[in-house]
Amino acid sequence: MSAAAEQIVVAIDGPAGSGKSSVSREAARQLGFDYQDTGAAYRALAWRCIHEGIDTLEPSDVIDSLDSFEWSIGINPADYFVRVGSHDVTEAIREPHVTSVVSSVARIPEVRGYLVEQFRAIIAQSTQRGIIVEGRDITTVVAPQARVRILLTASEEARISRRSAELTGVSAQATATELSFRDTQDLRVVDFMNAADGVTTIDSTDLDFEQTVHAVVDLVQASTPD
Repeated sequence: MSAAAEQIVVAIDGPAGSGKSSVSREAARQLGFDYQDTGAAYRALAWRCIHEGIDTLEPSDVIDSLDSFEWSIGINPADYFVRVGSHDVTEAIREPHVTSVVSSVARIPEVRGYLVEQFRAIIAQSTQRGIIVEGRDITTVVAPQARVRILLTASEEARISRRSAELTGVSAQATATELSFRDTQDLRVVDFMNAADGVTTIDSTDLDFEQTVHAVVDLVQASTPD
């Protein structure tokens, strides 16, 4: 990207199971953009706490651990990875025992403030023409001035069905309970269920994956001068 070019930042929020990670990553690939999964950072911190025996129910312990929290993430959609120190945790951070404690660390204001600054630094370091950033408070906190701001949502039934299809050995009831718990916990910190002013809602309840990706890509292209 040339010095004179204005970077295109696309901010995408949405509830658990809305498909925002997979949709954002594929949209970034089609557009030739970078892709940042902010939720992975909270998961990486949760994994690190479990791995090192840090009590996630004691905010002060988690806050004290931030100075030594070394993590990295791949922002090329074709080369996505998450690492904590020398550990590749790309798959490990998606395991149920990590998911169950993510909200405990993500709702700590000091943690959110610390990671938001890192998210913004990653956006600034991107060398591509644009970057899609997805998570919970991207449109309102991380990148409120993004050129394109999207709330990607779907009905609870659709979200449960999609998440269940991704998991093996987990019942639909267990999936429903997990999604409801995460949404309830995270809503105490940020409203990701309602679009803020200037944010476009994409309801993917009746859209398949490809149609949802196209909806995002179309919005981005419509915002880009010829």
